[in-house]
Amino acid sequence: MTERPEIVTVLEPEDEYTHEPDAASNYNESMYLNGFDLNQGLGAWFRLGNRVHEGYAEMSVCLYLPDGRVGFIFGRPNIEHNDAMNAGGLEIAVVTPFEHLTIAYEGKVVVLDEPERMTNPREAFRENPMVGCRVQLDVWGVSPMYGGKPMYADGTEIETDAQNSFAKAHYEQHTRVTGTVEVGDEAWEMDGLGLRDKSWGPRYWQALSWYRWTPMIFDEGFALMLSIIGRPDGKAPRRGGVVLEGDEYHHIVDCRIESEYDELHHQTSMQMWAKSETGKEYEITGRVKALIPLRNRRKDPEGNELFTRITEAMTTFECEHHGVMKTGMGMTEYLDQVVDGVPIGPDYDDGVA
Repeated sequence: MTERPEIVTVLEPEDEYTHEPDAASNYNESMYLNGFDLNQGLGAWFRLGNRVHEGYAEMSVCLYLPDGRVGFIFGRPNIEHNDAMNAGGLEIAVVTPFEHLTIAYEGKVVVLDEPERMTNPREAFRENPMVGCRVQLDVWGVSPMYGGKPMYADGTEIETDAQNSFAKAHYEQHTRVTGTVEVGDEAWEMDGLGLRDKSWGPRYWQALSWYRWTPMIFDEGFALMLSIIGRPDGKAPRRGGVVLEGDEYHHIVDCRIESEYDELHHQTSMQMWAKSETGKEYEITGRVKALIPLRNRRKDPEGNELFTRITEAMTTFECEHHGVMKTGMGMTEYLDQVVDGVPIGPDYDDGVA
């Protein structure tokens, strides 16, 4: 019987910077960062995804304002190289790998009193005010790094199917986020906590059937990230994630998310359970404060339109930790492929993921 080659996960400081793109036409290198100021009820996330072989970057800025409004912009600015994460007025820069990054955005956002109207982006952008926006944030790591690039122990690459890939490498880190957010004639000083991640390699948003991703942070020594990913082959979903205890991450070996939804199939609240490799169990309650529905569309080689919906919700969480009930903030990001107008995630029927 042939032994399976050993697989290791590799992460180097230079991975914080951009990589030489693979030959795959759908190569994507992306950075995502979020931050939440619990005291103000202010939140934000930012993403740049360089799709250099396709000649553009996916650029998103999303600001959850304290009164429930959402400021949002998305674009596909042209790019000619993969040398930096800087497109469409958004720049994500590495100051010190694994320790300090900055976010700068100068441009416009549409301000939505009813963020759910983004189900029809053309109408939402046409019928809501577009205002100037300026963001300057510092992002500081408060945890170790989690993840990296899986490789064979002898240093050879693991082959990936570019047409069915979401990323070949991925890592995350919980953070502290400070700085200023300006929207129109309003301004806020943010002093919050969050999470950042980075991935690179071939990506199509349609490579996964569905997922539930719930990064959250309660303080600089206690945070979780739960992940449940549906498989196109119908096998049992992959369940995992991490919990930050002090200055150490522990793997989550099992988790559940039971969600409630409104008439638009948007998550409104959730009961969550997770068990770490140490045997410790966590029960978490989540309540959505503001949600914006986003989408990605493309055609497959046969000309069929593929439709992916991603609901991005700023969420407050409660979890008992060492006998104390703690409140934190983060995201519930739910991705589903949409078939005949209906998201296909299993929990819309039975309430359990």
